[in-house]
Amino acid sequence: MAGGALMLDHVSIAVTDIRGAARFYDAVMAALGVPQVWRVERAIGYGLRSDAAEDSRSYLTIGLGRAPADPACHWCFRAPDRAAVRAFHAAGLAHGGTDGGAPGLRPHYHPAYYAAFLLDPDGNRIEAVCHRAEPAA
Repeated sequence: MAGGALMLDHVSIAVTDIRGAARFYDAVMAALGVPQVWRVERAIGYGLRSDAAEDSRSYLTIGLGRAPADPACHWCFRAPDRAAVRAFHAAGLAHGGTDGGAPGLRPHYHPAYYAAFLLDPDGNRIEAVCHRAEPAA
């Protein structure tokens, strides 16, 4: 892709409690339309891996490790629309997450930047963002 439009291929987030993380990440990823694709005792995978036929996919692994990440670090997931950002935030709060920033515009990034922030049960900071302007009524 020209200009680095799709920068990240995959990300791993460390958690100390895989069961609690599963409840949280199953809920927030479902709100964004991202499927859980595998699960073992120590890790969970979401999304689809890229391959030779399709290289524009993204993949997330949640695995047992040391958490939380440094508070300056966070992971941001694309949302298809603003409703998905709101659903992500609500699902996270309902499944053990903590509010890190309610859904809303962040115009200091750009006028249509609509995002929400959560801390997962281990304190890892995550975000969902929609870059599209609200459709006209």
